[in-house]
Parts: sequence; C-alpha cells; structure tokens
Amino acid sequence: MDLQVLRWMGEAVERTTQGQNDKRERVVKASRDITINSKKVIFQVHRISKSNREEVLEKAEKDLAAVTDQYISRLVKELQGTDFWKLRRAYSPGVQEYVEAATFCKFCKTGTLLNLAEINASLLPINDPSLEPLQINVLDYLLGLADLTGELMRLAISRISDGELEYAEKICRFVRDIYRELTLLVPDMDENSDMKKKMETMLQSVVKIENADASNSWLTFLSKPSVCSSLQEQRLA
Repeated sequence: MDLQVLRWMGEAVERTTQGQNDKRERVVKASRDITINSKKVIFQVHRISKSNREEVLEKAEKDLAAVTDQYISRLVKELQGTDFWKLRRAYSPGVQEYVEAATFCKFCKTGTLLNLAEINASLLPINDPSLEPLQINVLDYLLGLADLTGELMRLAISRISDGELEYAEKICRFVRDIYRELTLLVPDMDENSDMKKKMETMLQSVVKIENADASNSWLTFLSKPSVCSSLQEQRLA
C-alpha cells in the first residue's frame, strides 16, 4: 500500500473522528440549554400559591412547550438517525431535567404522574417520521423522576407554611408512593449506580416532608385555645 493511500485513509479517519466530536459538542450544548430552560419551568411552578395556581401553571405549561419546540427539537435533529445510546451520557442531564419539569407541571395541575409513554408520545410531532423517533429511555425517565421528589419536597414545605396542609399531605403520599415503587425497580436495573445515590436523597425528601407535616400538626394542635387552657391548668394543679 503506497503512502498516498495511507495518507488518504488517515485523513478519512480524522474527518470521521472530528465529525463525531463536533456532534458530541452540539449534543452537549443542546442538553445544557434544555437543562437551563427546564429549570426555569420548575422555578415558575414554585411560584404557586393559593391565589395564583391556574395563572402560574398556565405560564409553566407554555414555557415547557417552548422547551420542547426550541431545545428538545434541536436535540432530536442531532440524534435522529444515529445510535442514541452511544451519546446518552452527552444528553442525559438535559433529558432528566426535562422529565423533572414535565412531571412537576403534570402533578401540580392534575395530582397524577406523567408516565414515560405520555412523554414520548408528546415528542413524536417534533421527530422526522421517516427516521426512528427519539424516545426518552427508561433510565433517564426514572432518574428525572427521582429528582422530581426533591422539588415536591420543597413545594410541600412551602405549602405547609402557607397553610395548605391537605395539599402537603397529598404531596407526601405521592412522593412516598414513588419511593416505594422505585425501591422495587432499582435492584433489577443494570445501570443503577446513579439511581442508588438518588434513592438516598429521595428518602431524605420523604422524611423532610413528614417531619415538616408532623411539626406543623403539633404546633396547630398546641395553638388551639382548649389545648392551651388544659396545659395551663395541668401546670397550676
């Protein structure tokens, strides 16, 4: 084989490698943009109060749709027609944050869980129908769901401070159900090291909600006039 052929082969390999590196950088950038804008959706949802729930959630849903149309669609264009799994590490953080934002909006609006099939169905319109559609994989969905519990913990505590105890208790039950279901799934997952770490954080979220709810219930109980009078009489007796 002469030197000219070897040089041509080397240049071809270099172009291929450079093209792969460029694609990875674009995917990382798309993932970063998805993360940033999904966080904005989450912050918007946290503005919920007794008086502005519908207004806040309507804005959050519009913002989430914009993330889908502007940033998820860019990721889809980069990944369609390629081996999604090979680039998963490059786009996984953004997808997890998107799942977190989408499930957070759904729970606050309906009190139910947005499942993986529903999320993937919502992405079909931005996929090229002539290619295999980009679908969020189970692992990234579960990792995003684990992060959701942290946001629900913060929401529950803010609702407790605003006097919405029943809503906080509903959140606590929902988070506890997610944790219970995931404890059954995680041991059977092949790539579960990230999930195990998030399970520990999830358990902490459950405990924090329960502690906040219990503390508030105790303070509410003690603040009742009849209770205060009874305690005072016991001290004087």
